[in-house]
Amino acid sequence: MKKVAMFTMGTRGDVQPYIFLSKALINKGYDVTLGSHPCWRNLIERENIRFVPIGPDIDIEKEAAVIRGKNSNPAISMLKTMNFVFKIIQNSTHEIFEVCKGKDLIIVSHSQMGATEAEVLGIPTVNVTLQKEMIGEKLKPQTFWSKLIGGFIAKMVAKPYNKIRKVYKLKPVKSADEIMSRKLNLIPISKYVVERSPYWEAHNIMTGYWYDDKSDYVPDEKLKAFLASGEKPAVLALGAMAFEDTSEKEKLDMFVNAIEKAGCRAIIQGFQKTLQNYELPKTMLACGSIPHSFLFKQASFVIHHCGFGTTAATMIYGVPSIPVPHVLDQMGFAMQLSNLNVATNPLKIKNLSENTIYEAIMEMKNSYAEKKKNAESISEKIKTEGGVLEAVELIEKYAFVYEDL
Repeated sequence: MKKVAMFTMGTRGDVQPYIFLSKALINKGYDVTLGSHPCWRNLIERENIRFVPIGPDIDIEKEAAVIRGKNSNPAISMLKTMNFVFKIIQNSTHEIFEVCKGKDLIIVSHSQMGATEAEVLGIPTVNVTLQKEMIGEKLKPQTFWSKLIGGFIAKMVAKPYNKIRKVYKLKPVKSADEIMSRKLNLIPISKYVVERSPYWEAHNIMTGYWYDDKSDYVPDEKLKAFLASGEKPAVLALGAMAFEDTSEKEKLDMFVNAIEKAGCRAIIQGFQKTLQNYELPKTMLACGSIPHSFLFKQASFVIHHCGFGTTAATMIYGVPSIPVPHVLDQMGFAMQLSNLNVATNPLKIKNLSENTIYEAIMEMKNSYAEKKKNAESISEKIKTEGGVLEAVELIEKYAFVYEDL
């Protein structure tokens, strides 16, 4: 039995794709170990995946909320969060190294965890990249200035990885590309949502989204009754962006008042601290952690932060969106949805108010038929792609052909 390890750091949206991939590999007979923050143990182990804790026992979503609360600029907020996570990865290299020992393959996540450790141990790697902007366009003709700027950015990105390489007395790299697999880079995004760049090298392969429609989730009686009592509700699902360091009544008020003013029913995920002493209108229901594979199918539209996983779920289940991106990478996903005409114009977090939210909901209502039709059409196409099964086939084709490595 082939032994595979993979590691990922970050919020739930950074972990979920690797859960889907782990389950698909296990179903094909592979021995899989998934390492992440200790706080994700229950999430991973309840899917019958072997889990190993990596790094300190912190609540990563709370830590991200603290960083976000101190930095209103989306770019700075993302960089601060990345630096925080990179520090954990650097300090955890010996833990990662021990888990890698004896494995036949290391699947390297978007944070490049495990790449250097695998190199030291001589273990083949496969990469996963969640954002197309992070893939170098190596085949694109370069000007003097693009080379200069690109080289500077590459050097900055490589800096934290060189700190890990120094631990193992490896030569520094000039860019993260040098530590990525030359065999296979899996991109779990649909070609019906994003076009493949003609400047990517051949080993960068878009598989389609990774998801699992098989769910044993059963809604409780309260949720069942709410869903049966009226028209399909809007869903407010800001993911980790709705995880509060402190109560955020003012922010929740804006959404609740705008949704009520627009005459919509709604289900609200997150805002757990705020909702402890908050009375929602009877047309709204607060819910905890409910799989998007169930919840989004019940939604008329979703107001969300455009994290990778939530964006993918709206496309997979054919639901229009009102994007509320909080950090830089989420803005990219929001623009994907807008370009496909399955979403309203993104709401800028700095301009967020009851009125701007209300106007976005009314924009959604006025163009709903077209946006819903577009979303359902894309959903049907997505379901013809291989997705996670395609990823497993590619791993088997490229990663385990040792004579070609």
